[in-house]
Amino acid sequence: MEIPDDLRYSPDHEWVRIEDGRVRIGITDYAQDALGDVVFVEVPEVGLTVEAGAKVSEVESTKSVSDIYAPVAGRIAEVNTELADAPERLNEDPYGDGWICVIEPTDPEEVSRLLDADAYRSLVEG
Repeated sequence: MEIPDDLRYSPDHEWVRIEDGRVRIGITDYAQDALGDVVFVEVPEVGLTVEAGAKVSEVESTKSVSDIYAPVAGRIAEVNTELADAPERLNEDPYGDGWICVIEPTDPEEVSRLLDADAYRSLVEG
Protein backbone atom coordinates (compact mmCIF):
# COMPACT_ATOMS: atom_id res chain seq x y z
CA MET A 1 0.00 0.00 0.00
CA GLU A 2 1.40 3.34 -1.09
CA ILE A 3 1.27 6.32 1.32
CA PRO A 4 3.35 9.22 -0.09
CA ASP A 5 5.20 11.21 2.59
CA ASP A 6 4.59 14.59 0.88
CA LEU A 7 0.78 14.50 1.23
CA ARG A 8 -1.67 15.11 4.09
CA TYR A 9 -4.55 12.74 4.83
CA SER A 10 -8.03 12.79 6.32
CA PRO A 11 -9.30 10.06 8.64
CA ASP A 12 -11.89 9.39 5.87
CA HIS A 13 -9.07 8.29 3.49
CA GLU A 14 -8.79 11.38 1.28
CA TRP A 15 -5.37 12.77 0.42
CA VAL A 16 -4.42 16.43 0.02
CA ARG A 17 -1.59 17.92 -2.05
CA ILE A 18 -0.87 21.64 -1.60
CA GLU A 19 -0.34 23.40 -4.95
CA ASP A 20 0.13 27.19 -5.05
CA GLY A 21 -2.20 27.80 -2.12
CA ARG A 22 -4.86 25.43 -3.44
CA VAL A 23 -5.40 21.80 -2.48
CA ARG A 24 -5.81 18.90 -4.88
CA ILE A 25 -7.72 15.98 -3.35
CA GLY A 26 -8.36 12.36 -4.14
CA ILE A 27 -8.77 9.03 -2.39
CA THR A 28 -5.88 7.06 -0.95
CA ASP A 29 -4.45 3.82 -2.24
CA TYR A 30 -5.95 2.16 0.86
CA ALA A 31 -9.41 3.53 -0.02
CA GLN A 32 -9.30 2.53 -3.69
CA ASP A 33 -8.19 -0.98 -2.71
CA ALA A 34 -11.03 -1.29 -0.19
CA LEU A 35 -13.56 -0.08 -2.77
CA GLY A 36 -12.57 -2.53 -5.48
CA ASP A 37 -13.02 -1.73 -9.16
CA VAL A 38 -14.38 1.82 -9.51
CA VAL A 39 -17.08 2.07 -12.20
CA PHE A 40 -18.46 5.60 -11.69
CA VAL A 41 -17.28 8.87 -10.14
CA GLU A 42 -19.52 11.87 -9.49
CA VAL A 43 -17.40 15.03 -9.29
CA PRO A 44 -18.58 18.26 -7.64
CA GLU A 45 -19.51 21.43 -9.51
CA VAL A 46 -16.86 24.10 -10.01
CA GLY A 47 -17.70 27.10 -7.84
CA LEU A 48 -19.45 25.07 -5.15
CA THR A 49 -18.58 26.16 -1.60
CA VAL A 50 -17.96 23.26 0.76
CA GLU A 51 -17.38 22.84 4.48
CA ALA A 52 -14.70 20.52 5.83
CA GLY A 53 -16.24 17.08 6.23
CA ALA A 54 -19.04 17.73 3.73
CA LYS A 55 -19.70 15.34 0.86
CA VAL A 56 -18.05 16.52 -2.37
CA SER A 57 -18.15 13.41 -4.51
CA GLU A 58 -19.53 9.93 -4.80
CA VAL A 59 -17.63 6.87 -5.98
CA GLU A 60 -19.39 3.73 -7.14
CA SER A 61 -17.48 0.47 -7.30
CA THR A 62 -18.33 -3.16 -7.93
CA LYS A 63 -18.59 -3.53 -4.13
CA SER A 64 -20.34 -0.38 -2.91
CA VAL A 65 -21.13 3.32 -3.23
CA SER A 66 -19.01 5.62 -1.06
CA ASP A 67 -19.14 9.32 -0.30
CA ILE A 68 -15.95 11.38 -0.62
CA TYR A 69 -15.62 14.24 1.87
CA ALA A 70 -13.91 17.61 1.65
CA PRO A 71 -10.85 17.50 3.91
CA VAL A 72 -10.87 21.32 4.08
CA ALA A 73 -13.45 24.08 3.68
CA GLY A 74 -13.39 26.24 0.57
CA ARG A 75 -14.52 26.66 -3.01
CA ILE A 76 -14.24 23.98 -5.70
CA ALA A 77 -11.85 25.51 -8.25
CA GLU A 78 -11.32 22.59 -10.61
CA VAL A 79 -12.67 19.07 -11.16
CA ASN A 80 -11.27 16.03 -12.93
CA THR A 81 -13.86 15.68 -15.71
CA GLU A 82 -11.84 12.84 -17.26
CA LEU A 83 -13.11 10.53 -14.51
CA ALA A 84 -16.51 10.45 -16.24
CA ASP A 85 -15.04 8.41 -19.08
CA ALA A 86 -12.25 6.74 -17.10
CA PRO A 87 -13.36 6.12 -13.48
CA GLU A 88 -10.80 3.31 -13.24
CA ARG A 89 -8.10 6.00 -12.87
CA LEU A 90 -8.97 6.07 -9.17
CA ASN A 91 -7.74 2.47 -8.97
CA GLU A 92 -4.84 2.76 -11.40
CA ASP A 93 -3.32 6.06 -10.25
CA PRO A 94 -4.99 7.35 -7.06
CA TYR A 95 -2.26 9.94 -6.36
CA GLY A 96 -1.87 11.09 -9.98
CA ASP A 97 -4.48 11.01 -12.76
CA GLY A 98 -7.08 9.75 -10.28
CA TRP A 99 -7.44 13.08 -8.44
CA ILE A 100 -11.03 14.27 -7.90
CA CYS A 101 -11.02 18.05 -7.44
CA VAL A 102 -9.06 21.15 -6.43
CA ILE A 103 -10.27 23.32 -3.55
CA GLU A 104 -9.32 26.92 -2.83
CA PRO A 105 -9.27 26.68 0.97
CA THR A 106 -11.02 29.23 3.13
CA ASP A 107 -8.31 28.75 5.77
CA PRO A 108 -5.03 27.39 4.37
CA GLU A 109 -3.93 26.51 7.94
CA GLU A 110 -6.67 23.85 7.98
CA VAL A 111 -4.38 21.58 5.91
CA SER A 112 -1.83 21.46 8.74
CA ARG A 113 -4.46 19.89 10.99
CA LEU A 114 -4.78 16.85 8.70
CA LEU A 115 -2.80 13.67 9.28
CA ASP A 116 0.77 13.41 8.05
CA ALA A 117 1.90 10.21 6.33
CA ASP A 118 3.09 8.55 9.55
CA ALA A 119 -0.18 9.26 11.37
CA TYR A 120 -2.18 7.98 8.39
CA ARG A 121 -0.02 4.81 8.28
CA SER A 122 -0.80 4.22 11.95
CA LEU A 123 -4.52 4.71 11.26
CA VAL A 124 -4.73 2.14 8.44
CA GLU A 125 -2.22 -0.34 9.80
CA GLY A 126 -3.39 -0.16 13.42
